[in-house]
Amino acid sequence: MKRISISYPLTASPIAEIGEELSIAIGHFDGVHIGHQNVIRRAVDAAKAQQRKSAVMTFHPHPKAVLGQGEQYVNCLTPLDDKLAQFAALGVDYAFVIRFDHCFADVSPERFVKDILAALHVRHVVIGFDFRFGHRGAGNAESLRKLGVEEGMTTDVVEPLLYQDEKVSSTYVREAIAEGDMKLASQLLGRSYEVKGTVVHGHARGRTIGFPTANVGLEEPYVTPRLGVYAVQVQLDGHWYPSVLNYGIKPTFKDGETAPVLEAHLIGFAGDLYGRTIRLRFIAFLRSERKFNGINELIEQISRDRDEAAELLASLEAEAAAPARPVQ
Repeated sequence: MKRISISYPLTASPIAEIGEELSIAIGHFDGVHIGHQNVIRRAVDAAKAQQRKSAVMTFHPHPKAVLGQGEQYVNCLTPLDDKLAQFAALGVDYAFVIRFDHCFADVSPERFVKDILAALHVRHVVIGFDFRFGHRGAGNAESLRKLGVEEGMTTDVVEPLLYQDEKVSSTYVREAIAEGDMKLASQLLGRSYEVKGTVVHGHARGRTIGFPTANVGLEEPYVTPRLGVYAVQVQLDGHWYPSVLNYGIKPTFKDGETAPVLEAHLIGFAGDLYGRTIRLRFIAFLRSERKFNGINELIEQISRDRDEAAELLASLEAEAAAPARPVQ
């Protein structure tokens, strides 16, 4: 997949890079959840059927964050690089990343279609049913369809995908993560929720009690889960380690700590992780964080957490490896 960064007004450079007609999916796509995947796959399938190239157009940073319509949009489910990796996994040929600034926000729906889509040789557009575009969101699915006809484009509008009678959305995923419901989050995303960060120095308390942990400084402003203990998998050098993670303020050691930290204990790993980049895959919430009466009580609970996480992750791995049963 080729990434092309563009801003408004377009220059000749990105246009020159595209020599073929495109079938394109348009949206912010934070999370690239199963609803987003439906939209993107529709564009990829149409491209194959029409002998065109497939593309995705996304916006960075989040439009609502730029326009001051919600601080929560500063935190994301998929930072740009993660989002692009998901696009590539769906078989997309080109990813257009539009710099969303106030200049682009002022573009009218008509200019968006003529100056951007038509200029990039777009012939087929796929959008979600609630897609809005242009200055103050003046454009919608119907106006895009009408404007597209004038430029020789067809428009495909994808209806909402429902899960448990609720529309699949980035907000739905965020709510699941905020509640620690990683099973629901994974069902909505079509994969486990992941974050990436660098191992930084902490107080080394875990090492002194026999459970060395990796303190993770997140590289991007990810959406973070509720405070508590989780069964996770940690990727290091291409290998996934079963792990137990605490996200919290460590009340047993220090009262008044306000900034929560991510601490992962890699089961069966021994070595120095400082400065290493690791990826955390959230599998299941185990329990809420709480204050213990002493170190011995804490050690006993961590041992139980480690054993529970190891057993859960082993069972999931065995289940994934098991051959599918024939349908009776």
